[in-house]
Amino acid sequence: MDFMSALDVAASGLTADRTRMNIISMNLANINTTKTPTGGPYVRKSVIMETQNVFSPFAKEMWDANDRELKGVKVSSVAEDTRPFKSVFDPGHPDADESGYVQYPDINVVEEMAGMIEAMRSYESSAASIESIKTMYAKALQIGQGA
Repeated sequence: MDFMSALDVAASGLTADRTRMNIISMNLANINTTKTPTGGPYVRKSVIMETQNVFSPFAKEMWDANDRELKGVKVSSVAEDTRPFKSVFDPGHPDADESGYVQYPDINVVEEMAGMIEAMRSYESSAASIESIKTMYAKALQIGQGA
């Protein structure tokens, strides 16, 4: 694998993890949102990721057979959660129904924070990979200049 391909793989991880952290942040920010512009409470979202080819079909033919199946990651979609809303008795709330219950999103702070930590660690890992690749590239240039 060459330096640029390694950078492409790590960069795809950075992009996917950044999107995942943004979605988790959005979930946490809307934990008490009972009314959205479309009506009803906020619906929790999650990121669906899938592998993607690093090389285009044309580029695959130009590289070594071992690197042809090199994969990165991408966000394929952002899915809405299917969990039912939490009903909380609060008759004074402006969004309460006739019975005095308010519908809140079913967002678990612990689950979201665990997901955030996992995404941060993955992001840090990809960033460390990029730093290692840059260091190797710089050393290769030094070796080339010394010869």
